[in-house]
Amino acid sequence: MSLKKESRTDVQFHLAALRGDRDRLRQLLDTGKVHIDSRDRDGTTPLILSAAMGHAECVAELLAQGADPACCRTTGTSALFFAAQGGFLDIARLLLDAGAAIDAPSLDGGTPLFVACQCGHLPVVEELIKRGADVNSCMKDRATPLFIAAQNGHASVCVTLLRAGARPDRARADRATPLWIAAQCGHAAAARALLAAGAAVDAVRQDGATPLFKAAHKGHSAVVAELLPYKPNLGILPNGQTALHGAAMFGQLECVRQLARLTGPHVKNAAGLTPAQVATAARHGAVAAYLQQLPRA
Repeated sequence: MSLKKESRTDVQFHLAALRGDRDRLRQLLDTGKVHIDSRDRDGTTPLILSAAMGHAECVAELLAQGADPACCRTTGTSALFFAAQGGFLDIARLLLDAGAAIDAPSLDGGTPLFVACQCGHLPVVEELIKRGADVNSCMKDRATPLFIAAQNGHASVCVTLLRAGARPDRARADRATPLWIAAQCGHAAAARALLAAGAAVDAVRQDGATPLFKAAHKGHSAVVAELLPYKPNLGILPNGQTALHGAAMFGQLECVRQLARLTGPHVKNAAGLTPAQVATAARHGAVAAYLQQLPRA
């Protein structure tokens, strides 16, 4: 996209949009010296600026005077994208009513629904879904809106997406599922929602780790508690470890306690080491001592 250099009047026009000064916008438009969709060096239009800053009156004025809701920055991000990111439901509705493309992607494949999910703006998520947003769209790395919501711990958004038909096990390019990322990040409520919707408890990322392994080695005991009723694999995983070994390796005593009574404290990994030996090698003395005092099965 080739962008001409901004004039002084263009700069004033953009500043008015940024500040939410509707009267100044009108004055500048009445001069005939500015174009309604004038762009700065990043391709940003006054409509995009007003939408990003939450200035609903300015957005309404610009749309009434012919601003194009389809205009995007050089990154591919539109006014609707920024309204969704900011959680500005009234502005999102104005833009959608004016014909904004609901699933217009940025250069990395993110749509307005993605950023609304990322930021946890449930009313905007609900509005976009009601208007037909694709809940199973993917970014370039194959992450879905559900993956992004789970990664950020927005359980209510996860529930809304799942009810709208989001696939619970749609994986990112590295085979990480929404449940996997929720487990790694310690988001127990999101994990609960995904499990209730039928997410595969033993979905394995390309490194051979399951959600239980990641939760255990990160010390997310609340997530471990959510996973255990769904009978996850407690044995040796493709990465050569058990979840108990993962917890022991990183000194996660509470997770060790949760898993030892189910796995058996003296199970060996692919290298023939027990969790106590792994904990000792990693200098987690309290974990090693706890495991060593447990009786053999």
